[in-house]
Amino acid sequence: MNLYEHTIVARQDVTDTQIDQLKDKYSKIIQKYNGNIIKTENWGLLQLSYIIKNNKKGNFVHFKLEGDGNLIHELEKNEKIDKNLIRYLTVKVKKFDLEENYFSKAEKNETPKYNEKK
Repeated sequence: MNLYEHTIVARQDVTDTQIDQLKDKYSKIIQKYNGNIIKTENWGLLQLSYIIKNNKKGNFVHFKLEGDGNLIHELEKNEKIDKNLIRYLTVKVKKFDLEENYFSKAEKNETPKYNEKK
């Protein structure tokens, strides 16, 4: 099985209940096609770099999953016709970074740890 990171971007006016419904809908598709969800992250409402379909912001949900090409094909086929989504992206990875949550809310006095060398 291959490892994938899959991100969906919902419209800015989608409610929290609708976000939960989207997560459930795509989780069921992943399970139906013998996929395994390793981790689900709700990144929340973030500013977009440019306006997409009259949206300045988007609700981001990120899945780390195991599966095959048929699973990804079926996910993207369903996402193409979903009116609540404005974008989606699937990236094949070699391993997951499960410790760091890059889009979590940082403390007020902390600076984001982008490009920090270890």
